[in-house]
Amino acid sequence: MNATKSNWFKKLGPGLLFAGAAIGVSHLVQSTRAGADFGFGLVWALVLIHIVKYPFFQFGPRYATATGESLLDGYKRLGKGVLIAYFILNLATMFTIQAAVTIVTAGLAANLFGISTNPIIWSAIITLICFTLLLIGRYKLLDQLMKIIIITLTLSTVIALIISAFSTNNTYNFTQILPKGSVEIGFLIAFLGWMPAPLDVSIWQSLWAIEKQKDKTNQYNTKQAIFDFNIGYAGTLFLGICFVALGAIVMFNSGETFSGSAVVFSEQLINLYTQNLGTQFYIFIAAAAFTTMFSTTITTLDASPRSMTKTVDLLTNKSYKNMYWFWLTFLAIGTMLILMYFMSEMGVLIKIATILSFLTAPFFAIINYVLITGKHTPKKFQPSLALKILSWVGILFLIGFSAWFLTSL
Repeated sequence: MNATKSNWFKKLGPGLLFAGAAIGVSHLVQSTRAGADFGFGLVWALVLIHIVKYPFFQFGPRYATATGESLLDGYKRLGKGVLIAYFILNLATMFTIQAAVTIVTAGLAANLFGISTNPIIWSAIITLICFTLLLIGRYKLLDQLMKIIIITLTLSTVIALIISAFSTNNTYNFTQILPKGSVEIGFLIAFLGWMPAPLDVSIWQSLWAIEKQKDKTNQYNTKQAIFDFNIGYAGTLFLGICFVALGAIVMFNSGETFSGSAVVFSEQLINLYTQNLGTQFYIFIAAAAFTTMFSTTITTLDASPRSMTKTVDLLTNKSYKNMYWFWLTFLAIGTMLILMYFMSEMGVLIKIATILSFLTAPFFAIINYVLITGKHTPKKFQPSLALKILSWVGILFLIGFSAWFLTSL
């Protein structure tokens, strides 16, 4: 029995990497802020966007394990223009996204370790550590590390939520609301854009699934890949609701607002836990929050270079030996330059990146659907009628919501 459980747990991988990449800024920052600003009023948006985006994320590991190739290979089969469009979109957002997750991680590190409060110094240290770990361990290290991180994060978050719920005398209003006004609508778009993650993360999923299949000690087939993904995806929804609830319970109508400074925001975030759990839990909570963001930082630092390497290989019909290291170095340097010279504009850059992620969601949704239901995917691995209907609804929703946002500007 124990051997069976161990083998089951060992087969989990890309789904938890998805959770590690997703449960970061979207949860620790955006979900907590949603709860602080709107109470429980945006839970509908959180649940809806998970349902709407589900098929298109799931198509990543489904396609990879069914065909033995990544979504990027499939994009090329649909036409080189699709691959070029992805290359441009990824190049336009990868540095800002990496800078965003790194600076939040740096803020948490400053509060946890206290050596320096300079987020630039901490960003450089964290980037160097992540770079070194990827140099040494690559995918196998990520696979093993993520299982520990997700368990730690889930336990600490649930404990914090339970204690905060029982320690407050506030009454809760679960009335769902639709934000009005340009500022509130802008937040909603940003919230949905990165919740649980941008749709291009489905490409990362397919690449990680291919890597997982290289481990011959595990049989990582399509059925296992979808189960693995469902575990990670359900975890992102559950923890998203937990973070909204924490923000709603502790900060809604408190008169306190979150700071735009990474260091100050991180301190407020940690205090959100410790004022409910007690100061004796400060180190534990700070470490859990830091580990969460560190996992996001290292997974995104691995995934973007991995996807850009594959894209260049496909566009040039050549395989370059050190292309991954080129993109990894390029991303690390570009991230530090943004943080050094555009720190004052980080809020704007993050907002642009999140809005761009939402506006490009219909593109990735349509391409993923066309690929998984077309001739390049064996019939027996294609989605069921129910999943196809959900995909159609999802595509219409993403297009309609994007149009609503553009007309609201």
